Amino acid sequence: MELRHLRYFVAVAGEENVSRAALKLRVSQPALSRQIRDLEDDLGFPLLERSAKSVRLTPAGRVFLNESRAVLQRVDEAVKAARAVSTGGNELHIGYAMSPTVRILPQALRAFQSAMPATRVKLHDLSTGEMLAGLGNGKLELAFMVHSRFALKRGLHLEELTRLPIRLAMSPEHPLARQKTIRLTEIAQHPLIAFTREEYPDYHEVLEGWFGKARARIAEEHDSVSSLIAAVESGNGVALVTESMACVAGPRLHLAKITPAPTPLVIVAVWPEGKLSAAAEQFLSCARKCSRQKP
Repeated sequence: MELRHLRYFVAVAGEENVSRAALKLRVSQPALSRQIRDLEDDLGFPLLERSAKSVRLTPAGRVFLNESRAVLQRVDEAVKAARAVSTGGNELHIGYAMSPTVRILPQALRAFQSAMPATRVKLHDLSTGEMLAGLGNGKLELAFMVHSRFALKRGLHLEELTRLPIRLAMSPEHPLARQKTIRLTEIAQHPLIAFTREEYPDYHEVLEGWFGKARARIAEEHDSVSSLIAAVESGNGVALVTESMACVAGPRLHLAKITPAPTPLVIVAVWPEGKLSAAAEQFLSCARKCSRQKP
């Protein structure tokens, strides 16, 4: 039995007519009939009930038809997957948190494109919740984010890449900008600009851990890095961010050290349990190397 026997049988069963199936397959009717007979001989039971103008599936033929379609579909999927790997002509979807990963991803992307130039990488700037959802439903193969206990709850694989010190971000004209270091108790006296609790729940847990009994006074919550930067720049308040924010905000914000120094944020790569695709594995390897390089 060969794959062509299954394709011929599926075509005849679908058309319920050997002549029409032969036209569709571009083979002669006698040759097609012979192939179906050969298949039945190999199986040892009839698949079709034949009449002068049409054919009908036997009970065994109906079962065999479903299984044949499944086999052919699986073969087609295997061919597509193998072709994508051999040519590198596929897409890789990656989620990321912009500010914490700004020093890793650009370098990793350049290294990856050098290694696999035919593979198109699509980066998705998403919140933690959106990345976890994307990894769960298969829309993302890999994500780079701040360590999240919610990822562990979903059975995802986490690998630490680096740790980022925490800084206080403020407008360059803010009164605290004149100080070299700022105490957490002083920060608690100023309005705090934060990311939204709904989309960044881990961020708020970390904030509570940093401030302890001092309790930060959150004045505004924002769902993106750009809007948070704008709010801090305009003088609406201060924000606790990673030192990599300097790469994103530039001179728009002043970043100061904090004492006692808060626990650094852990930046991780996250992916579903199981084997990564060749492209995702290559990108992760590039990210590992880039995370070990000093800024």
